[in-house]
Amino acid sequence: MQQLRRKEYLDAIGIDLWLPRVSPAGAVEAAGTAVPAVEPDADATQRWESLRQEVMRCTRCALHATRTQGVLGVGPKRADWLVIGEAPGAEEDRRGEPFVGPAGQLLDAMLRAIGLDRTTNVYIANVLKSRPPGNRDPKPEEVAACLPYLMRQIALLRPKIMLAVGRIAAQNLLGTQVPLARLRGQVHHFGEFKTPLVVTYHPAYLLRTPADKRKAWEDLKFARSLYQRLI
Repeated sequence: MQQLRRKEYLDAIGIDLWLPRVSPAGAVEAAGTAVPAVEPDADATQRWESLRQEVMRCTRCALHATRTQGVLGVGPKRADWLVIGEAPGAEEDRRGEPFVGPAGQLLDAMLRAIGLDRTTNVYIANVLKSRPPGNRDPKPEEVAACLPYLMRQIALLRPKIMLAVGRIAAQNLLGTQVPLARLRGQVHHFGEFKTPLVVTYHPAYLLRTPADKRKAWEDLKFARSLYQRLI
C-alpha cells in the first residue's frame, strides 16, 4: 500500500520511476526520514497564539484593508521542515490556510513523495501573511512589514531545513535578484540561525509548466539528501 501511494504521489508530480537509495551497509534509506515533532511547551503555545492574534489584527501595511484574514501557516508547532511560499491566494485568503486548491494539492504530493505531510512533520507558511490584490507580486514594503512574523515563526519552529518554493519567496528570503534557475541546486542559509535553505519551483508554476516537474523532483531529492546529512 505504501508503494502504491508513493507511485500516486510521483505520478502527480510527473515522475515515472522512483528507486530508493541503498546505504553502504545495504539498508534502504527512507524516502523522507522525519523526526517526530516535539510537543511545544506551555510558553511556546502561548507565543504561537500571541503571534496568530497579531497576524489576524495586523495593520502594518495596506493589505489589511483588502484581505479577508491573515494566514499564519499550517503544521505542527515544532517541525524539522519549513516550506515557504510567496503569499496567500484567493482560496487561501478565504480559508485561512496556505497552499490549498490545485497548487496546494500538488505541493502535498511533492512533499509526500519524500515522506512529508503538512499535518505531521512539515510546517508551511508564506512570506506575506495577507493576500495581495489580484495575486500581484509583493511590494518591498509589504515584505518588510511581514518578515518579522516569519522570523518569529522560525524562532519558534527551529526547523533544520527550509524549502523556498518559487522565485518571489526565494528572492525575498535571500535578498537577491538572482534568477531562480541559478538559486536551485545549492545550499543557502537564512537568518540568525543560518538555517539551510533549498530553492525549488512554485507548484502553481509547475501546473502551468509540467515539463519542469522533473527538475522540481531533483530539488526535492537534493533537499532530502541534505536533511538526512543534517540529522
